Amino acid sequence: MPSALPVGDPVPPDGSLPSSALTGFGQRGFGFYVHVPFCSVRCGYCDFNTYTAEELGNQPGASRLTYAGAAIAEVRHARRVLGEAAVPVQTVFFGGGTPTLLKPFDLASILAAIGAEFGLADDVEVTTESNPDSVTLEDLEKLRAAGFTRISFGMQSAVPHVLATLDRTHDPRRVPAVVNWARAAGFEQVSLDLIYGTPGESAQDWQVTLEAALACSPDHISAYSLIVEEGTAMARQVRRGELALPDEDDLADKYLATDQALSAAGLRWYEVSNWARYDEYRCRHNLIYWRGGDWWGVGPGAHSHAGGVRWWNVKHPSAYAARLAAKESPAHAREVLDHESRRLERMLLELRLREGLPADVLDHHGWRAVGRLVKGGLLTAEGERLVLTIRGRLLADGVVRELLS
Repeated sequence: MPSALPVGDPVPPDGSLPSSALTGFGQRGFGFYVHVPFCSVRCGYCDFNTYTAEELGNQPGASRLTYAGAAIAEVRHARRVLGEAAVPVQTVFFGGGTPTLLKPFDLASILAAIGAEFGLADDVEVTTESNPDSVTLEDLEKLRAAGFTRISFGMQSAVPHVLATLDRTHDPRRVPAVVNWARAAGFEQVSLDLIYGTPGESAQDWQVTLEAALACSPDHISAYSLIVEEGTAMARQVRRGELALPDEDDLADKYLATDQALSAAGLRWYEVSNWARYDEYRCRHNLIYWRGGDWWGVGPGAHSHAGGVRWWNVKHPSAYAARLAAKESPAHAREVLDHESRRLERMLLELRLREGLPADVLDHHGWRAVGRLVKGGLLTAEGERLVLTIRGRLLADGVVRELLS
């Protein structure tokens, strides 16, 4: 979740939504995202809304000890705003930051509040992100007992000098251990997050990382190219000439190597940056995002969406907690998407999926581009859907621009 908040329209103090937002609410899926903004160390590449204990100090409402209470207050606020709609929650995703810096009891309490207010689907998917050095076997057992079904470990790399450049502090040898602990605790799915293209990372370094990740036999892998975001410590290092920007050809080579290695190991791509061993191991929460479903984002800076209305919370944990303590909405601003904006978002997001983009989403400009893109080896037409080829995945943003031009 990026730290910079967009400009939008004012939100009523009680957070009430236009009636249009609740028409058909949840028909395309409904999930909760819970943002936990705490990290033990701020990574130099990270642009998310996160804070270390030193940055927050003792500011009211910013303590890890009191954060669960503020998050639960927002869950109850969500129930009031969404009314009595009986839409069980299909997915809950705890992200950050590092959610497992909170005690398992706190994470369990937030999940229990969501269940108490809305009800959880019988097959609910409950994910938490975690750093390999932020959990113990006992923690994982407690989370599993509380109803967490899926865990995503931030492995990033198996090479010490690459981790050091990223400011990641865990020992790469700990990753197999925490994966084994998660299995022993009974988690239904284990995912690993990887980053390729770090300055100084060789092709051999990336191969070592892929082999180490696959040796853990994960159910799911996310692999993202490094993006140097403005305002981060890494961007300042690049500006000073201390680090080089990631090379586009190097990123493309590493993506191709990733797809080849993961496919050979039985993991199939289902989104440009995500691979799963079986369809049931796809991240259902993220699929709600990519398919334009509805979700409520809990926490400072968190974004939400319901029926074409998107809103985002105030950024700082203290301001967030103060709003909720005053029985006010923590939302900072919102926007109402018109039909054309929603159509464009569908193109941007659904084209990234293995299932592809329904062809009827295109307008006449898009249809004129399809032939060129198919002939150029970037798209295939599979029934009534358009699907990116491997080359198209490398140039996905350009494909979308062509369809919009």
